[in-house]
Amino acid sequence: MDVRGLRNLDLNLLLSLDALLEERNVSRAAERVGVSQPSMSAALGKLRRHFGDELLQRSGNRYHLTALAAQLAGRTGAALAGVERVFDAAPDFDPARAEREFTVLTSDYATLVFGRTFSDLVAARAPHVRLRFEQNVPQVVEHIDEALRTVDGIVMPHGFLDDLPSTDLYTDEWVCLVSEDNDRVGDELTLDDLAEMPWVATYRGPNAHTPAIRQLQMIGIEPRVQIVVESFLAIPFLVSGTSRVAVLQAALARRLGPASGVRALPCPWGVVPLREAFWWHPLHEPDPAHAWLREVLREAGREVTEQYGLSTA
Repeated sequence: MDVRGLRNLDLNLLLSLDALLEERNVSRAAERVGVSQPSMSAALGKLRRHFGDELLQRSGNRYHLTALAAQLAGRTGAALAGVERVFDAAPDFDPARAEREFTVLTSDYATLVFGRTFSDLVAARAPHVRLRFEQNVPQVVEHIDEALRTVDGIVMPHGFLDDLPSTDLYTDEWVCLVSEDNDRVGDELTLDDLAEMPWVATYRGPNAHTPAIRQLQMIGIEPRVQIVVESFLAIPFLVSGTSRVAVLQAALARRLGPASGVRALPCPWGVVPLREAFWWHPLHEPDPAHAWLREVLREAGREVTEQYGLSTA
């Protein structure tokens, strides 16, 4: 990496840039960073000269981001997180005394099924450590190398990522969901049923799909998708009271099914179980804090396996 271009840059400007783009107001940005308004105005001037762009444009009594500023807004948080990670590094890690934040990308499914157990273990052993669960979105997989440089890792099943270090957490099963009052479906579903019924599906795209549905397509059944939703938690409530069908992780179905008015039925095809894992960038490998985090994640996986009666990862 050629760092010659950084020599004349004041990295404090990154803090100012992040605050200005977030607040879109010089006074509020100054208060957020803890500097005077004239100092923040001076920082904005330097940033405008550096980028050759206004960044903030006045419209009436408000400021709006320029096209370049909107592009930068998606990068400053990640850049600050990367800088913070560099200066958080230490030769050893004492969880009882450590003060830092771990950021993990997860789906809403993993957060509900796994998050409480994991966070309880962290809180018991590292009371001053903060966890941040951020929603995994399809774009993360498309730019996974860049994404994993600025977070501690991602909880995601096998089948999406390759050539990255990982540790398995637990194995869940897939079940089909139908409404409790759907009297057209008995105790079993057939492949013909699945071909005819309207579906609720999640994450439809090249790098965004539910593995169980992809496996169904591979045996020649193309679901008639009526609703696409980027949330596993919403699925039971979109099936309840309708003739729709969906697939959902068994552990999540057990948590949500009784409250949402759906029945969980076996999948009538040889659906491959869901192996949930934690993945991280190789640059985190030697970090003792990250090694501690990985061990806690594995222990949480064992507890979740026992709690939900799941298969061993």
